[in-house]
Amino acid sequence: MRIFVFYTGELGKKVIQNLINSSNFCVSCGDLCNHCRQARKSYANMIVGIHEFPEDLPTFIEEPDQYIPPGLPECDLILAIGIHPDLLASLPEVVRRMKAKAVIAPAEDSKKTPAGVLEQLRKELEAMGVEFEGPRPFCSLEKTGKPIIDSFVDLGFGRPVLRIETSPDGKMFTGVGVIRDAPCGSTWFVAKKLGWTDIPGYKETISGAHHSYPCIASMDKDPQLGDTILHKAGYIIREAVEDGMECEKKEKALMSAAYGDKVSSSSL
Repeated sequence: MRIFVFYTGELGKKVIQNLINSSNFCVSCGDLCNHCRQARKSYANMIVGIHEFPEDLPTFIEEPDQYIPPGLPECDLILAIGIHPDLLASLPEVVRRMKAKAVIAPAEDSKKTPAGVLEQLRKELEAMGVEFEGPRPFCSLEKTGKPIIDSFVDLGFGRPVLRIETSPDGKMFTGVGVIRDAPCGSTWFVAKKLGWTDIPGYKETISGAHHSYPCIASMDKDPQLGDTILHKAGYIIREAVEDGMECEKKEKALMSAAYGDKVSSSSL
């Protein structure tokens, strides 16, 4: 899969660094880093181009084409992250030039990425036979049966999925592994902060880590969500941890039923 990234702002930078698995990207462990991300694949070879738009663009752009770089390469997937609404609205023509098959345009701030613009973009692209998703926030992206976008999720980016391990007495997290990461990379940070912490305080641990990463989604109330996008992102990572805990409970129950006392929970 060939990916091109158009972006403005901090989120785009984080997504790119997470995709390429930059060695200086994750700082969750500080001096105690055990380089766990080295085992995670880099997808730098899939990125055929990156273009950053400046943040100080005019409020209204009458001729978006003047800001689109020449000589854009063909690609399969365009990530349009935090770009100006008028540039977002002009993407169908860019898609034609690049022969792209899919577009993901996440909404982390409803003022910068209006719902109306995303809906119009969806209609135009789908009429062209191009896949589209506008996840709100990016970490809510899941597989929907669209081949190119599902392939991106299969790389390990989208709604977080975690592998949880707990102590035999069920009071402490002994291991938290990342199966699918939030595109911004925050899931690894939260996972590391959860390791060897008390389970009863998991909500506070998750919230503190999520804010410390930090999540850069908007704190303004989103009309579609009825809440802030930052809060939505916080609920998503908490649900991922809870889902992981539930999966571990079921695995322990199955192992216990199959082997009884011969297998301890610590062997999972």
